[in-house]
Amino acid sequence: MRILILSGGSGRRLWPLSNAIRSKQFLKVLTDDKGNPQSMIQRVFGQLKAAGLSEKVSIIAGEGQRDQIIAQIGEEAELILEPARRDTFPAVLLGCGYLESIKGVSEDEPVVVIPVDPYVEDTYFQELLQVGEGVRTLDGLVLLGAVPSEPTDQYGYILREDTDRAFNRVISFVEKPSRERAGTLIENGALWNLGVFGFNLKYLKKMLGVAALDYEELERDYESLEKTSFDYRIVERAKSVWVKTYSGAWKDLGSWRTLTEVMAPGAYGNVIACDNLDNTHIINELTNPLVVMGIENAVVIATHEGILVSDKASTGQLKDQIKRIESRPMFEEKRWGSYSVLSEETLADNRRCITKRLTIERGKGISYQYHFHRDEIWTIISGKGRLTIDGEESLIGSGDIVKIPAHVKHAVVALETMTLIEVQIGSVVSERDIIRLD
Repeated sequence: MRILILSGGSGRRLWPLSNAIRSKQFLKVLTDDKGNPQSMIQRVFGQLKAAGLSEKVSIIAGEGQRDQIIAQIGEEAELILEPARRDTFPAVLLGCGYLESIKGVSEDEPVVVIPVDPYVEDTYFQELLQVGEGVRTLDGLVLLGAVPSEPTDQYGYILREDTDRAFNRVISFVEKPSRERAGTLIENGALWNLGVFGFNLKYLKKMLGVAALDYEELERDYESLEKTSFDYRIVERAKSVWVKTYSGAWKDLGSWRTLTEVMAPGAYGNVIACDNLDNTHIINELTNPLVVMGIENAVVIATHEGILVSDKASTGQLKDQIKRIESRPMFEEKRWGSYSVLSEETLADNRRCITKRLTIERGKGISYQYHFHRDEIWTIISGKGRLTIDGEESLIGSGDIVKIPAHVKHAVVALETMTLIEVQIGSVVSERDIIRLD
């Protein structure tokens, strides 16, 4: 059996802590068994390892997520990088093309697709094995559905035949019904749709009417593939669909309301919180103090992206409310550390200037590279590192200033954790203006 993990996400549902690059699965808002901060992707991959399934995993992600995935779970998991952000159908298609034409996976071997961020018990991963067994014995798609704990309009529902068999035939799907209808569906035995799909490559190719799934061809033509969900393009059109029931705990941590249900209570960051803050969670990533008083059942989140103050029950509407906000991500986690954007401005001569604060972790570094359109000025605040400029090495530390003109090759490795201010000035200041040489 092979497992494909879909690591998508637009970063809107947990704004302002998440953004277009810093999707919710990378936020270290959970805690592990030892009380250490943990992200959703770290939790899920750890559970897969504990279940003995991590070697079967490939993660489908955007290029912008590569560094974050490596920084958080290392290079154990195989990465399949999307050339562009599309939807779950082209993502699954690309992953299956990789399995068939690059890895040589048999067209009869079960493939199970799962989301990157389910908050589940360990038994969930044993059920994935059962989904794989269902693919071996049943002719069709095999899904995983959870027994609902409450009627909600936030999830999709699976209507199934009422039998005592291990797998039930699916009758129909209902996407995010009203709460009233959700209650009726639950009374009729409906399950929550967990976004888990099991199939083999032979069945998928039959559904698509193709003889093979060529990875290089799919990668080349990726932006012309139909931008739609796997549910709509494949699952809802399949004639033979089965569902396995998962009875354990499951949460979709897709809103501040559901996320704070599993977060440790209290305030994070530079916060002054009064005692009368019943069921209120506060996060402040800014250096400015945040004072919160007399608010119940709320979230107060302050980051470089913006500030959110909301009743928890209303946070399901957040994605729609922030559509009008257009801004670049102000924080990004990289494989070498992280950076936050301090300021952006246009100078008198129309050149752009962006100022960032970088943290480079000990033993890690920025690769050997150069830029076409911008100069950079580094001011080292703390730490020590080995600097390379056009092949010449030197040591740098607190108080040093390094000027790097455009076209000059440069790299740095932190001998101890470094903090520096980077000023980028040029006609074009973009993350795309990086030519990496190693």
